[in-house]
Amino acid sequence: MAASELYTKYARVWIPDVEEVWRSAELTKDYRQGDGVLQLQLEDGKELEYKLDPKTNNLPHLRNPDILVGENDLTALSYLHEPAVLHNLKVRFTDSKLIYTYCGIVLVAINPYETLPIYGSDIINAYSGQNMGDMDPHIFAVAEEAYKQMARDERNQSIIVSGESGAGKTVSAKYAMRYFATVSGSASEANVEEKVLASNPIMESIGNAKTTRNDNSSRFGKYIEIGFDKRYHIIGANMRTYLLEKSRVVFQADEERNYHIFYQLCASAHLPEFKALKLGKADNFHYTKQGRNPVIDGIDDAKEMSTTRHAFTLLGVNESYQIGLFRILASILHLGNVEVKDRDSDSSIIPPNNGHLSVFCELMGVTYQDMSHWLCHKKLKTATETYIKPVPKLQAINARDALAKHIYAKLFNWIVHHVNKSLHSSVKQHSFIGVLDIYGFETFEINSFEQFCINYANEKLQQQFNMHVFKLEQEEYMREQIPWTLIDFYDNQPCINLIEAKMGVLDLLDEECKMPKGSDDSWAQKLYNTHLKTCALFEKPRMSNKAFIIQHFADKVEYQCDGFLEKNKDTVNEEQIHVLKGSKFDLLVELFHDEEKATSPTGAAPTTGGRTRLSVKPVKSKAGQSSKEHKKTVGLQFRNSLHLLMETLNATTPHYVRCIKPNDFKLAFTFDPKRAVQQLRACGVLETIRISAAGFPSRWTYQEFFSRYRVLMVQKDVLTDRKMTCKNVLEKLVQDPDKYQFGKTKIFFRAGQVAYLEKLRADKLRAACIRIQKTIRCWLARKKYLRMKHAATTIQRYVRGHQARCLAKFLRRTRAAIFIQKYQRMYVQRTCYKRKQAAALAMQCILRAYMARQLYKALLREHKAIIIQKMVRGWLARQWFKRSLRAIVYLQCCIRRMRAKWELKKLKIEARSVEHFKKLNIGMENKIMQLQRRIDEQNKDNRSLSERLNGLEISHAAESERMRVEVHRLRGAEEDAKNNANKVTTLLEELERLRKDLKNTQKEKKAIEDWAKTYQDEMEKMISELKEQNHLLKNEKNDLNRLIQEQGQQWTDKMQRALKEETQQLENDLNEERSRYQNLLTEHLRLEEKYDDLKEEITLAVNVPKPGHRRTDSTHSSNESECTYNSEFAESEEGSRGGEDVSKAILDMSLFLKLQKRVSELEQEKQSLQNELDRREEQFQRARARDDEEHKKARGAELEYESLKRQELESENKKLKHHLNEMRQSLRGSAEAGSAAPGSPPYTVLLDQLNSSNEELEVRKEEVLILRSQLVSQKEAMQHKATMTEPLPYIEDVQKLTDAKEISQAYMGLKDTNRSPRFTRRPTEVNELVSRLRSPFPDYHKLNEDGELWLVYEGLKETNRLLESQLQAQRRSHDNEVEVLRGELHSVKEDNNRQQQLLAQNLQLPPEARIEASLQHEITRLTNENLDLMEQLEKQDKTVRKLKKQLKVFAKKINDLEGGQMDVSPGQTTDEPVHPVNIPRREKDFQGMLEYKKEDELKLVKNLILELKPRGVAVNLIPGLPAYILFMCLRHADYVNDDQKVRSLLTSVINSIKKILKKRGDDFETVSFWLSNTCRFLHCLKQYSGDEQFMKHNSSKQNDHCLSNFDLAEYRQVLSDLAIQIYQQLIKSMENTLQPMIVSGMLEHETIQGVSGVKPTGLRKRTSSIADEGTYTLDSIIRQLNSFHSIMCQHGTDPELIKQVVKQQFYIIGAVTLNNLLLRKDMCSWSKGMQIRYNVSQLEEWLRDKNLMTCGAKETLEPLIQAAQLLQVKKKTDEDAEAICSMCNALSTAQIVKVLNLYTPVNAFEERVSVLFIRTIQTRLRDRKESPQLLMDTKVIYPVTFPFNPSSLALETIQIPGSLNLAFLTRV
Repeated sequence: MAASELYTKYARVWIPDVEEVWRSAELTKDYRQGDGVLQLQLEDGKELEYKLDPKTNNLPHLRNPDILVGENDLTALSYLHEPAVLHNLKVRFTDSKLIYTYCGIVLVAINPYETLPIYGSDIINAYSGQNMGDMDPHIFAVAEEAYKQMARDERNQSIIVSGESGAGKTVSAKYAMRYFATVSGSASEANVEEKVLASNPIMESIGNAKTTRNDNSSRFGKYIEIGFDKRYHIIGANMRTYLLEKSRVVFQADEERNYHIFYQLCASAHLPEFKALKLGKADNFHYTKQGRNPVIDGIDDAKEMSTTRHAFTLLGVNESYQIGLFRILASILHLGNVEVKDRDSDSSIIPPNNGHLSVFCELMGVTYQDMSHWLCHKKLKTATETYIKPVPKLQAINARDALAKHIYAKLFNWIVHHVNKSLHSSVKQHSFIGVLDIYGFETFEINSFEQFCINYANEKLQQQFNMHVFKLEQEEYMREQIPWTLIDFYDNQPCINLIEAKMGVLDLLDEECKMPKGSDDSWAQKLYNTHLKTCALFEKPRMSNKAFIIQHFADKVEYQCDGFLEKNKDTVNEEQIHVLKGSKFDLLVELFHDEEKATSPTGAAPTTGGRTRLSVKPVKSKAGQSSKEHKKTVGLQFRNSLHLLMETLNATTPHYVRCIKPNDFKLAFTFDPKRAVQQLRACGVLETIRISAAGFPSRWTYQEFFSRYRVLMVQKDVLTDRKMTCKNVLEKLVQDPDKYQFGKTKIFFRAGQVAYLEKLRADKLRAACIRIQKTIRCWLARKKYLRMKHAATTIQRYVRGHQARCLAKFLRRTRAAIFIQKYQRMYVQRTCYKRKQAAALAMQCILRAYMARQLYKALLREHKAIIIQKMVRGWLARQWFKRSLRAIVYLQCCIRRMRAKWELKKLKIEARSVEHFKKLNIGMENKIMQLQRRIDEQNKDNRSLSERLNGLEISHAAESERMRVEVHRLRGAEEDAKNNANKVTTLLEELERLRKDLKNTQKEKKAIEDWAKTYQDEMEKMISELKEQNHLLKNEKNDLNRLIQEQGQQWTDKMQRALKEETQQLENDLNEERSRYQNLLTEHLRLEEKYDDLKEEITLAVNVPKPGHRRTDSTHSSNESECTYNSEFAESEEGSRGGEDVSKAILDMSLFLKLQKRVSELEQEKQSLQNELDRREEQFQRARARDDEEHKKARGAELEYESLKRQELESENKKLKHHLNEMRQSLRGSAEAGSAAPGSPPYTVLLDQLNSSNEELEVRKEEVLILRSQLVSQKEAMQHKATMTEPLPYIEDVQKLTDAKEISQAYMGLKDTNRSPRFTRRPTEVNELVSRLRSPFPDYHKLNEDGELWLVYEGLKETNRLLESQLQAQRRSHDNEVEVLRGELHSVKEDNNRQQQLLAQNLQLPPEARIEASLQHEITRLTNENLDLMEQLEKQDKTVRKLKKQLKVFAKKINDLEGGQMDVSPGQTTDEPVHPVNIPRREKDFQGMLEYKKEDELKLVKNLILELKPRGVAVNLIPGLPAYILFMCLRHADYVNDDQKVRSLLTSVINSIKKILKKRGDDFETVSFWLSNTCRFLHCLKQYSGDEQFMKHNSSKQNDHCLSNFDLAEYRQVLSDLAIQIYQQLIKSMENTLQPMIVSGMLEHETIQGVSGVKPTGLRKRTSSIADEGTYTLDSIIRQLNSFHSIMCQHGTDPELIKQVVKQQFYIIGAVTLNNLLLRKDMCSWSKGMQIRYNVSQLEEWLRDKNLMTCGAKETLEPLIQAAQLLQVKKKTDEDAEAICSMCNALSTAQIVKVLNLYTPVNAFEERVSVLFIRTIQTRLRDRKESPQLLMDTKVIYPVTFPFNPSSLALETIQIPGSLNLAFLTRV
């Protein structure tokens, strides 16, 4: 396109500027072809004419649209040039506080000079597993990309970190290594990752120093190879170092320091172990005080020293070696303080007894004389002789400094060697990731040999970088099948040839070093002669003959030749080395023992200061290397090391990190454009931009292009094929086909084309906006007009209405006045009439009342006299009746007592016979029932009689009290009458006197009335005043009351809030405590797993596995429960002891100590359990001895019991034989008589006898079977008698039955109840038992060896159970009857009270009303009775219908049975067999237990747990069936009182569940299934435990099924812990399933199509980073949630538990979404906020559909909702800031600021958030107390609770399906 299309009015450009490098301006006039001047306006409003270069006529760089500013990737900018890059970095760094930016494959990192919260473990977890282009730029993203490519491509990786001093190289490398250590972990428990990180503080202390540019500058380069095994776990590391700045040991410039280790030593000199070093402050030593700034702000050197020592310890350097290292370092400091004095001009001397030299010699273990001599002398060798020559003072000082540097270099190399040794692993390395931390390009005012080597290394690295970028570009073009055109890029091979080729700078330098009289000047002349005219990159300064200039890729650098030769030779006095080799200090000798074999330089020549000395880490030499290698120069060694490094880098996939220093003053977030541009040019970032801009930098997928530029298309252009649509549109929009290319999946654009398309899009949208504005403004104006018109008509209507209402009001008032007059006159007349009528009625009333009272008194006196006569006569009659009754009762008692004595004697005689006892027992039950009924009837009669008697007594007492009161009143009235008769005369006299007084009083009255009238007027006036005051006081009172009420309400609200806060705090504390416990449980389980893994590793180390077997993660041992046996602990203890010696070398010491502590705890627990077992055995022995004595006493009762049983059996057998003989005879007789018809009487008799005999025979067989089974049980019990832990309780039960009657009754109960087919006995065993009992001297031990006593015990137990059940049933029925009677009594009392109240009310009413009330009451009573009768009738009808149905069923069965007995036809022969009739037996009631054998326990666990398929069980069977089956088995073990069986079953179940979870822990269905069953099993243990708190909802049958022998509370805790573990496994499985869906479904997918659009960033994702996964949507997440919910519902999971799981699910969704939003700038836009809110609303709708809104899941999404609202709200004014602060209460300040910083407009109509607004938000939120953590912790698991949920399912109704293969279980 033409320039005139872009350089139009209002277009913005960049122009050069001296201060700001580049400055923005805006065109005020369109540019036309041929114009030489551009009319510009700067941002400050200043007008400017910009002249174009007439030769090139190059226009200034165009500025990118604001929407593209601040992008993550610099190559995504439409215009790629230096000002655009610089501005983008500045905006991101200063405005958005983002320090990382991508530039293609390079990560640009700007040092913020401030600690940022972006390197925590939460950030590491967020970047782990993410694609590089999906997240915001970060060092962790580069590290993740390297780690992922290493695992995917099976290729080694390198991360190259470069930059100048102070740019943050070391920190970046450190964070990269921390990421690898955190993400990958170590392959063993040796904590290799901790050792790798521990090497950092060591290398920083000995290799870093403070410079003017950086407080922690690395003064050496290093390349760390982090090794990984085949599973990509860290197994070790190796470090190579380069370019150690040795000269810093002896010289530091102003404001700089020596290496940190020296200051750390001085700061720790007060420690006892450092007293022998004789150190002091750093200012006391020459080598540490030259910089005059020994302290770094914010750094505690003593604390850093402890960190360094801890790191040495962690890396295996013991205390003695550490002290040795510190001795050598201290001796270097003392050596620097050795003072050398002049002896003369050519010699020098060290004064004798020099203190520092003495300390140096003492610490180093050398003699004072030798060292002082060779510091001032040197040895010269010729062909024939050797001379010792003194040296002057300057040379002696230089020799001293050279020795100090040489010692430090050797010590540095020794430490590096031992660090590598400790990081070395015996496991074979599969791959590695290298981290290179090396100097960037350097140029100073004076550049010497060090800068030359550094820049030479950067030239090599830049060449490798350019080739790699070019290669990636070529691969991208080839992959998209774009025609490849050669891109011209800068190749610095000529510069590298100038340095390292034959006759290059280094080659000439080495040649000059070999010359006997070589000098720097002669070397400079050789350079001039060789390269000045042949190489364009080599120049000579105009004003110097001792310098040269090389044109590097970044800039021209002038090097001073002085010192090059000496630095390259790097020599040291050999005699001083010999003295040190003869030291008595072993560590020093170890440092110098390989001196002859060293390949690195051994020292440095004397210098005058500055950065003048280098050292290179030695490369391991071959065995046959000659000693001449000692003479290799520094340049040659550095070149060889650099070649080795380049070979390593070329063999790996490189990743580049370029560190930029924003300013030279270490100011936080301050950007200096000049310094930034210098470094961008030097580090190759701009070269990357240039290579990208030379081709097609902007790349879009077809779908992205279509989504963005759909507005530029018309409907006919839109085709189904997106590719063809894009092609057609581009051909119309961009005329030049060279400006774009179509690839397979992307469209490639030249630089500037995206900006042009954005301009077209913005114009189109602007036109659309104008049209929309026009339409809306028209609509608004019309709406305003219509509102005004409607308002006018409304006003008219209201005015007219007001006038009409005023007229109507006047008419109404006139009519009302007439009415008032009429009624006033009527009122006056009616008042007068009523006054007269009232006076007449009053007089009549008084007279009539007096007459009625007189009549009433006469009647009352007569009535009371009659009552007194009645009472006296009744009392006399009762007295006579009582005397007569007493005499009659006494006579009856005497007669009955005499008859009872006769009856008692007769009964005693009859009771002595056994036959009579049997007869009594036969009818005893019927008699008991009759007596019980008679007792109940008598009780009922007694209750009715007692109620009647109580009623009569109460009425009699009330009547007596009333009569007594009436008599007392009459006596008083009589006395008053007598007194009144005497007073009549007195009263007459008094009446006369009063008449006289009345006249006088009338006169006085008139006077008083006059005075009273006056007083009344005064009082009325005073009252009116008091009323006014009272009114005021009332108002004040009301105000005070209102105020008091308000204050009370405030206090109430305040107390409620305080109570609510306190309650919330307690709940939070409870949740924290629960969470802490569950975390401890998780940690405990993790330690158990680790312990098991270690035990297996030890076993594998001792027993070498067979070839071909390989252990994987899935075969690790499962978690073991706390309730395992002591034997298991013993086995683990033996295994750990057996492998102790083998594992010492590979286990971490701290972990080994923890395991040893754990083993000791287990031993203590084992000992305590052993002591408890011994104590129990002693108690058992004592109880057994006591039981033996009691056993002897019980023999008599046992013998009598056995005798009765034998007699009963013999008599029954005789009866059976007799009946059988009769039947045979009758049958034989019938056979002789001929064929009898089936219906004949003989046949019927025989059939009845046969049936009765069969039934009796079955009964006897059952009794024999009972005895047999009990004998077998006794035999088994006797075999285990020695192992029983408790005395048998049956002896006490037998001892209680000492009476023969009780024994016989017990036997009869046993015979009646124990008729079950499971008891099988042979008659021979019974006869044997009888014969033993009949023996005169039976051997009781022999008698009991087959279980006879157990038989007795079992019979007694059965009898006791029967009697107890009957007693409980009677007691329950009695209690129910008592409750019913109490209820009836209560209702009768209420009716009585109600009747009395009604009676009292009726007595007060007049007669007519009394009759009406009585009728009403009677009607109500009859209605209620009618309703009750109707209810009873309905119940009876239902009962009748039910009985009719049953009758029909029974009738049908009878008909079927009768139809089955077919009549025999007349022609039927008599010899046909008669088919017996099968009489069905009544099915036995089950007790909800399952019996299994001990050997079937493994089969039970295998079929029910290990091999069970959850899907089939969940679909076809009842939920929780395995739990019910296991509990029913447990109930049977509890029923038989077998503690070993209970313990074994529970332990097997717990371990099997753990095993299946470890095997299939990733399967959500399996984990959910066993979580549900574990919870159900736990609820069953609680529900049937017998605790009242768990039995509230049980039925009576369920209460009968409670456990009776064992308290399993401890196992409930174990199962609760297991349920917590399963829940956490479920959450982990669920999180693994949801994690890949969340970001794609909640953020990336456009649920509302067309709202978000694609931002024109052209974001370049690396193809190697894009995973081939399907795209997830919100529907995918909802489908997965539905799947989780349906699975849990199918498995019968508790609803409360489902709510907790859903809450955890939503927390994970919200946390992951918010974390990615905070780390992705491209997601922080207004449209994305709308998408998020829509997605959240869909999730809330899902909650409503599932009735889960109250589970707290919605609250977990509150931070995400507020973040979405924050993206959408207005962000300009202070009011907006206040609204944001009040709205975002669930977000932290860091999160709010982060979202505002990341907010990015997608369209040109949106505005960015200003820096001032963000600062306003920070100011308003600074008082918040919150965590500084930026991201939400996605690993948080809410503490889980398991509310008790009883089951209404009856255990006896559960059926076991055959598909479970549990046929060996028997229902009991």
